[in-house]
Amino acid sequence: MGFFKQTNKRYNYKPRFYKGEGSPFEMKGKFDADRSTLEAVGGIKKRFNRVIDDSNKAPDRDVNKRVYIIIAILVLIFLFIIDFDLTVFFSKK
Repeated sequence: MGFFKQTNKRYNYKPRFYKGEGSPFEMKGKFDADRSTLEAVGGIKKRFNRVIDDSNKAPDRDVNKRVYIIIAILVLIFLFIIDFDLTVFFSKK
């Protein structure tokens, strides 16, 4: 039965006009070199800690502030739409 066994053959295609470095078929993200959270090593706690460490870097703090402001505005708009009474948070004397 060994003579019926088929093996996969590799197709070695080389692009005609590609002059760049590396493989033209390699798909890599634009910011993959800057991220430390792409490695799949470790459990979920280690991955979560890497994400937190990555978000606390200095260049991202301005972006984080902007995101927090946008989220706060969206929450206030949502509360306005559902007609939430904000006087619940203020005590009457």
